Amino acid sequence: MTDATRVLVVDDQVLLRGSFRILVENEPGLTAVGEAGDGAEAVELARVHRPDVVLMDVRMPAMDGIEATRRICGSPETAGVRVLILTTFDLDEYVYSALRAGAAGFLLKDAPPAEVLAAIRVVASGESLLAPSVTRRLIEEFTRRPEPYPVQGRAALTGVTEREREVLELIARGLSNDEIRARLHLSPGTVKTHIGRLLAKLAARDRAQLVIAAYESGVVSASGGGLAP
Repeated sequence: MTDATRVLVVDDQVLLRGSFRILVENEPGLTAVGEAGDGAEAVELARVHRPDVVLMDVRMPAMDGIEATRRICGSPETAGVRVLILTTFDLDEYVYSALRAGAAGFLLKDAPPAEVLAAIRVVASGESLLAPSVTRRLIEEFTRRPEPYPVQGRAALTGVTEREREVLELIARGLSNDEIRARLHLSPGTVKTHIGRLLAKLAARDRAQLVIAAYESGVVSASGGGLAP
């Protein structure tokens, strides 16, 4: 029997925080390791408990969820901790900022309980929770920005092959693995191999960061459109 996925719940509303904790604790295979009411407390508890997943609110006093995510994902002590952003605010700026800070997923608080639990499992497994609709909002955010935000170590795309650049471009345009396979006439295993190599070469945690890397490195031009056909 495998160990339960360990979850840290972060929200400044006591009742909502408690509800999420109960939801997690009543789900087989998941366990709540603690609660935090603000970003600073979340960072500290992440260091203490090293959870698999942090359910992270955005708007909180003292330190918001974006900054807390940046500190958790950027610290060697908690580099393996995955952050799932939970918010009531379906705004492009939050999507962009959260993913750029290192979050592995983005989910609205009004999502059904089953969807929240499924999201925790997806993020805990090492995947990113980036639905096509979120990818498109992220792309639209880039189209509104007059200047790109460079990411150190990624802009040059050192060592990335031409085929990998093609795969990266299609990821950035919101295509799924199956759509990439059909577009480039590749096998499912080959697509996964290319994505794995891109993650390693671009020092990206997941697919979400590959989307950002593609735009910030100029592989895809936001001013040229950006949405998948």
